[in-house]
Amino acid sequence: MEIKIEKTAIQSSTADTLIVNLFEDVTIPGGATGAIDKALNGAITELIAGGDLKGKAGEVAVIYPRGAIAARRVMVVGLGKSEEFDLEGVRRASAAAIKRARELNAQHVATIVHGAGIGGLDVAQAAQATVEGSLLASYRFDAPKKKEAGHDISSLTITEYDEARIAAVTAGARTAEAIAAGVFLARDLVNMPPNVATPTRLAQAAQTIAEAHGLTVTVGDRDWAAERNMGAFLAVAQGAGEPPKFIVLEHNGDRTDLPTVVLVGKGVTFDTGGISIKPSERMGDMKSDMGGAAAVLGAMEAVGRLNIPLRVIGITPATENMPDANAYRPSDIITASNGKTIEIISTDAEGRMILADALVHAETFQPDAVIDLATLTGACVIALGGGVAAGIFCNDDALRDRLLAASDATYERIWPLPLYDDYRRTINSDVADMKNSGGRFGGVGTSAVFLREFTNYPWAHLDIAGMALAERGKDYTPTGGTGFGVRLLIAYLQGLAAKG
Repeated sequence: MEIKIEKTAIQSSTADTLIVNLFEDVTIPGGATGAIDKALNGAITELIAGGDLKGKAGEVAVIYPRGAIAARRVMVVGLGKSEEFDLEGVRRASAAAIKRARELNAQHVATIVHGAGIGGLDVAQAAQATVEGSLLASYRFDAPKKKEAGHDISSLTITEYDEARIAAVTAGARTAEAIAAGVFLARDLVNMPPNVATPTRLAQAAQTIAEAHGLTVTVGDRDWAAERNMGAFLAVAQGAGEPPKFIVLEHNGDRTDLPTVVLVGKGVTFDTGGISIKPSERMGDMKSDMGGAAAVLGAMEAVGRLNIPLRVIGITPATENMPDANAYRPSDIITASNGKTIEIISTDAEGRMILADALVHAETFQPDAVIDLATLTGACVIALGGGVAAGIFCNDDALRDRLLAASDATYERIWPLPLYDDYRRTINSDVADMKNSGGRFGGVGTSAVFLREFTNYPWAHLDIAGMALAERGKDYTPTGGTGFGVRLLIAYLQGLAAKG
């Protein structure tokens, strides 16, 4: 869907479908909605008076002008109560309207910026949220399935009558396009079947990002990892039929004068559990076990498009976890690249193994902050719920607070969880420096303190196990891959860049 910016009054647009809005309890519409109402001889006011349009959040009314204006239809989307309205309300309203427009086979849609008038929101942020909600709700995975093609809207025009606000509207819209491109990439990678989204395919995605945006890319193989003593990563990869790839993307890689942030994403492209094999029921969902890597690759796509003035490194260790004759076993003792030894309790606790070596490698970039994302534990889903929030563990208050602020701004919710020493005692081992699993209870905490053993810098761990894959779509998030984490990371990076 092409995004256009046009200086015009919405009622003068030549698009076939126009989108305006209405707060709940408004009886006489004002602003752009009022202008449309006047052009339609009070049609919107009549709907309100008759109780057919209440302005409730997500409500969409469709009016046919019958030649009163150029547009074939006008859509009025409800914004809900004005005192509760925020940027998430903008995204949801935009999503509701664009989905209804697609259902009606609209080709060219024009919309006002929701919330930038009486809503009182910042113009650029409201424009970004308007375009984000519209684009993200329009996502469709190109599945390898013979079926009738669904309808897609050709263009979305953002109309703004005030010349002084055009620059802000344009900036917000272009930011949204870049972020949506990153989210789409992440969603696509998670939605691909595991025989397609292999470590090699993830490496190809990284190379495409690098070529498009001038990033540096390194794709390490088994020998490359062995040279760096990445025993934990290689242990998981031992039983994999697909060759593992240790992928590093660098944005402004040579700019050591800039703040350095390293993003690390777990890239287990399919997780059988290895020798500690998972139950067969719903094992197919384990194609999403590379949701952290997908989010990091998606974020790097957006970073490249936006040319964020930071030094940003994306690391995605990618491998399958398979029960092969060569696979690592419970009771094995593995040495990670920082020299620490790990007693294997469960080969299904593999994500923390590959992240261990990735977190050690992150230190080579002398980072100011490292953020890892991983579909790491079912325990986090039990604790916080599926599709509700990710857990965040952090050893630095400033980093945690910036991530929480980014979470609030994007509605990609994260909830702080503790790094208690009690969890560390749970993974004490008699034969190694630590065990890779502390058992069923406290699993989300023990996995986090395991990872902490491989960090020596400000660090945050996001357990996104309940967020990377959705069983049911809602608002602007589809069924399947969600792309969770991309918008959160970009908001964090932009906030950090703005602070100088």
